Amino acid sequence: MGESLIFPEMSDSVEDREVPTAAITLTEAAASKIAELVGDDPESAEQALRVAVRGGGCSGFQYALAFDAKTDEDHVFEDRGVSVIVDKVSMQFVFGSEVDYVEGLTGAGFQVNNPNVVAACGCGSSFQVKDESEESVPA
Repeated sequence: MGESLIFPEMSDSVEDREVPTAAITLTEAAASKIAELVGDDPESAEQALRVAVRGGGCSGFQYALAFDAKTDEDHVFEDRGVSVIVDKVSMQFVFGSEVDYVEGLTGAGFQVNNPNVVAACGCGSSFQVKDESEESVPA
């Protein structure tokens, strides 16, 4: 019963599809780099990686990643022994994302793999998410 005659490629049932259960997850490379950067310094004990979304860029939104301290308005998530902070507004745009740390010929840095992105600019510095008003319009 799992097959669809109209869309054969959509043979997985809803229960079989992978649904994110955590707001933010980290790859092993990202967790290791965060732990290295935060280090054992007592002053950095309150620091965590903040993942935020800001307006801007040619596609509409940009990620802002920085080490910061938690505020009362933030959500804090633990993954692989490392803390990640997301503010309440950014949460709707990054839920289910994975943060990775990549090193390449053009440089190194954190990269957000976001399942909510529907379009990105050519340089990869900004992105667009599906407009919720589009979701409610029947096709």
